[in-house]
Amino acid sequence: MLREVLQAVEAAEGPITLNELSSKLELDPRVLDGMLEHWSRRGKLVVDGARKTACAGNVTPARCSCGSATDKANCPFLIRLPKSYSISSDSDIPITAKEA
Repeated sequence: MLREVLQAVEAAEGPITLNELSSKLELDPRVLDGMLEHWSRRGKLVVDGARKTACAGNVTPARCSCGSATDKANCPFLIRLPKSYSISSDSDIPITAKEA
């Protein structure tokens, strides 16, 4: 099953989120999250967007107007983007028989 998860990320056209992958593979997101973390620790996957934010209205966070908020941390117009996963550029890491 681990190999199927890795193949699904490889087949995706660009980074894929946990929810997208969960729907595609029909797996519980909590179970899938553990599998993705395994591949991330092994260096096969890159986790993107873990700390990225976006501003409403297609404006970069640096230029986002936060109304009455005094700092970006409390800005009601910034959202945290979901983590997404993509294949590592260092894909030469061997897959063990247990992972296949």
